[in-house]
Parts: sequence; C-alpha cells; structure tokens
Amino acid sequence: MKPIFKPGKNIAIKVPPHEYEQTVAFYKDVLGLILKEASSPDNFESITFEFGGKNLWIDKNSRISQAEIWLEIETDNIEEAEAYLKTMGCVRRDEIESLPSDFQGFWIRSSSNIIHLVNHKPT
Repeated sequence: MKPIFKPGKNIAIKVPPHEYEQTVAFYKDVLGLILKEASSPDNFESITFEFGGKNLWIDKNSRISQAEIWLEIETDNIEEAEAYLKTMGCVRRDEIESLPSDFQGFWIRSSSNIIHLVNHKPT
C-alpha cells in the first residue's frame, strides 16, 4: 500500500560558511522577508524566515561546498513510508545530518540529489 505524502512546513537552504552572511542578507535585506523566532536542536548557525505558509531555514553547513535545497515531506505512517520508498529505489541518507533520537523520521535523496526529510505527522 502506498503511504500518503504531503509537503512539510520546512524548506532549508544549506549554505557553506563563505556564503552564509550574503545569503541571509539577500533574504533579509534585499527581499525583506520577515524573520521568525525558531529554535533548532542542530549544532550549526541557522536563521528562519516566513515564506508563505512555510519556514525558510538558512543553515550554515561547513560540510558542503555549494548551496543545497532540502525539503520536508510528511507522512502519516513512517514505517510504510520507509518500506515503500525503499522499494521505489530511494536512497537513505541518514548520515548527512543527525536527528534527535526520539524523532520519527529519516533522510532520503531524490533521483536528482535533492535531500528530503521524511517526517512522521499523524493525521
């Protein structure tokens, strides 16, 4: 059975340290997006903007050399989603960023190398 997938509320732009300040300035000063108060359990510098009905995270990531877009996908059944995505050939990428031990979710990449957080969201 195919699980239900929906867009999540988070979009992350992961940027290398040498591009972080300029990227934040673009969204804050050039576009004038509104800063959000947001907390993250991550160990890196991050800032969040309102982006329509979504959160746009700008994360400083010293393990990358160019900016990457990461998206959140929600599902109502994380076990079914994991099994289904595996049968569809999706590659797990849990090593790219640690998630809290009590978090029900995992990382995958699409065929075009876009990282997705698959997150359990009960309906």
